[in-house]
Amino acid sequence: MTDINFGHINIKLAELMNKQNISISKLAFRSETQRTQLKSYIHNDIQRVDLAVLARLCYALECDLNDLIEYIPPQDTHDS
Repeated sequence: MTDINFGHINIKLAELMNKQNISISKLAFRSETQRTQLKSYIHNDIQRVDLAVLARLCYALECDLNDLIEYIPPQDTHDS
């Protein structure tokens, strides 16, 4: 069976935090999210996205969901 590459989802939380100059502690407080959970999002080390966490992050960072996550399509490996 061939393993199909569908691309992946990139969470841009670290980028947003740097842009807004906000610490993980401050974001944890504002978003009412545990620091350990935030670290997983920062390092793109999550398997299942929690919509409530995304909503809290968007609220705390005053951003849109599109600012926080992006879809990276697979690289085309077929010869044309």
